[in-house]
Amino acid sequence: MTASRRVPVLEIGGTHVTAAVVDTGTWRVLAGAGARCELDAGGPADEVLAAFVDAAVALRPADGSMWGVAIPGPFDYARGVADYHGVAKFDALRGVDLGDVLRRTLTGGRGHVYFVNDAEAFAVGESVAGAAREHHRAVGVTLGTGVGSAFLVDGIAQSSGPGVPEQGRLDLLEVDGRPLEDTISRRAIRERYAELTGMVAGQPDVRDIVARARAGDVDADRAMDERLRALGRVLAPRALDFGASILVVGGSISLAWDVVEGPLLAGMDQASPGWSDSFVVAPAQRTEEAALLGAACHAVRRASEDAGGGHYAGGRP
Repeated sequence: MTASRRVPVLEIGGTHVTAAVVDTGTWRVLAGAGARCELDAGGPADEVLAAFVDAAVALRPADGSMWGVAIPGPFDYARGVADYHGVAKFDALRGVDLGDVLRRTLTGGRGHVYFVNDAEAFAVGESVAGAAREHHRAVGVTLGTGVGSAFLVDGIAQSSGPGVPEQGRLDLLEVDGRPLEDTISRRAIRERYAELTGMVAGQPDVRDIVARARAGDVDADRAMDERLRALGRVLAPRALDFGASILVVGGSISLAWDVVEGPLLAGMDQASPGWSDSFVVAPAQRTEEAALLGAACHAVRRASEDAGGGHYAGGRP
């Protein structure tokens, strides 16, 4: 058991950055010790970096502190260098040594900043204190701007092996000759709804499409159904091959679980009848906190390894 500590963390998304302090003894985010700043992922580098720092300094960081940062890829997590290109966000950060910027700004140059993929952080957070807590092998998927994923064994992300896509990334897969994110993502759902309705301008966002589906809009229901069934057909065989006992679904789109669950499971049934004898599918239990918890767990694990303390085994309370 690793001693409890309080770890400052950042979760960086496409529209906001959240700063918080995680208590690793209880795996809770400390109330009243956090901040959230809106950001424009397509903005210039100085404005994006300012949003990161503004959120972080609200925690009043101490020199020499250790931070965990959950951030989407493409990103060199070991070096802390951004590698964004062609993903319609953070392009201005390409080549920026974010690790150096945050170390100097937040730790006085004497601390450590550990980066982890945001989808992996989500899955690890659900593993230490959420839906996947009692599961040896778990798959985590986030649905939002894109598709994020992580394949965990005892809370440790796998980059290869049975069922695991290259680098553990479902977004690198193709469906019908097209990237998976062209099939299931915020953009893909909006585009499909526009195709079905003939809408040229003023496309509603996913939350509005979900509301219309709930209200009986046939086109909205079809747009959601087609995209989620396709995802289910991808997920079921991979989760089976991996030997998962649970598939946890998070991200902003998963908040509409009443709309998501049916077509997702139907697609899984189409691809792998009988999959439910092997694993369960569940929405995230710590939707708002999972990535923050995972970032803290990753930082503690990495710090233990750097200190020569060996492998940090999962961080379960």
